[in-house]
Amino acid sequence: MRGPHNFWRLVRTGATMQRTGAMKVALDAMNAPVSLRVAARIIGWPFAWLGYKGDESQPPVTRALTALGPAYIKFGQILSTRPDVVGEELATQLQVLQDKLPPFPLEVARATVAEELGRPVDEMFSAFSEPVAAASIAQVHKATRASDGRAVAVKVLRPRIEQAFQRDIDAFYFAASVIEFLSPASRRLRPTDVIAHFESVVTGELDLRLESSSAALFAENTKGDAGFQVPAVDWQLSGRRVMTLDWGEGIPIHDLDAIDAAGHDRKSLAARVLSLFLSHALRDGFFHADMHQGNLKVAENGDIIALDFGIMGHIDDYTRRVYAEILYGFIRRDFQRVAEVHFEAGYVPADRDVDEFARALRAVGEPIFGASANQISMARLLSYLFEVTERFGMETRTELILLQRTMVVVEGVARSLDPDINIWDVARPIVERYIRENLGPAALARDLIKTARVLSRFGPRLPALAEAALIRQAAPPTPEPAKSTLPPIAYVALGAGATAAIFWLLQGL
Repeated sequence: MRGPHNFWRLVRTGATMQRTGAMKVALDAMNAPVSLRVAARIIGWPFAWLGYKGDESQPPVTRALTALGPAYIKFGQILSTRPDVVGEELATQLQVLQDKLPPFPLEVARATVAEELGRPVDEMFSAFSEPVAAASIAQVHKATRASDGRAVAVKVLRPRIEQAFQRDIDAFYFAASVIEFLSPASRRLRPTDVIAHFESVVTGELDLRLESSSAALFAENTKGDAGFQVPAVDWQLSGRRVMTLDWGEGIPIHDLDAIDAAGHDRKSLAARVLSLFLSHALRDGFFHADMHQGNLKVAENGDIIALDFGIMGHIDDYTRRVYAEILYGFIRRDFQRVAEVHFEAGYVPADRDVDEFARALRAVGEPIFGASANQISMARLLSYLFEVTERFGMETRTELILLQRTMVVVEGVARSLDPDINIWDVARPIVERYIRENLGPAALARDLIKTARVLSRFGPRLPALAEAALIRQAAPPTPEPAKSTLPPIAYVALGAGATAAIFWLLQGL
């Protein structure tokens, strides 16, 4: 059933894109060749009547994705942070995509809570409000815990949302694989890996036990961070489809008038948002990857409260060191070192010229450092970097997708609070501290101790492992099996399948 469903879903997607005018915008963003544009036009136009009409007040792509449903809305949000994939203009347009849908009924939410937690809602909560926020995956209710009268936030997944997402993700994978087949140039951007990244993000959001775990770990990591709060998880009132946390009372960080009226220092808040994010990413390797204005509040005492832990980023020790060295090199304007780090990490193919790459990076960095504080932009830097790295054959680094996109979002939050913030002045002490603690003699000693501990665990087995490796090296190579040939009818079938795949793709673009 999956094949026919993918066919129909992609036809409906293509028809909706055509009907809303999004098809041309998407093809322009992809720099699609003329042949593909003509084919998409010829095949898409007759089926346009099958597409959803959408909200005509929205821009074309935003209108199409909103009409197609939750998975497309979420995918559009992620693409809005990938100007290297969709282009600057479309990425900017997608940033206005609102992750809002009509709420589902209160009685359905109460039934879900009771079924998931195995008790009547009134036994657990003395009050349970109508939805206070409704997004593409879940909605939130304010409730009062019966045991102690404490205000809590209860997050409840939408009915049958798991099946809806899986249905669309299957179609996304199919479309990505055919795009890679038809457009070899697209493989540098690794469309299938982008879909895999999207699937991993969504999977974490569809199991609220994982989000609860992320919230608890984030709270543990950041408990010593001054001026920052993470609401505590109530594990007894949480499950796969329900999550309960302490209610974070505060002013939404986008409400600048209310922040000013409360007497909070917006410049201080802006610097703290940025420095906290960098500290979490570099110090912990675990960071909130959805730090937009809707997920941040300012408490009465001036603390920043983080909400919604469905999308969290993780980067390993080695990648953190590479990223810190790149940032540090830009801060110091040591473009030669930035280039060398890219080569050492394998981000740029070894057959390219490191000195030429350093000169290209200087062309990226110098104009930014020559700008005034309110013109210095991490988003602009990343945009220029995408252009340079494409020229030098650097592939998309999927492990840095969340980090890069979150830096752009956090920069936007900081600038909304303080338009004159100099992000490099804020970042410098954070990065310098990380460099001192993780790239100096003390860090080398820690690495050697860790290596010794690993070797000590395998010590008794090392002679046997070495002997086995030497035996494998000395063994004669295994002859390759004879290649089989296909009968002519098989090639006919393969050709028909490829033709059908191309047809489906054109409907989905």
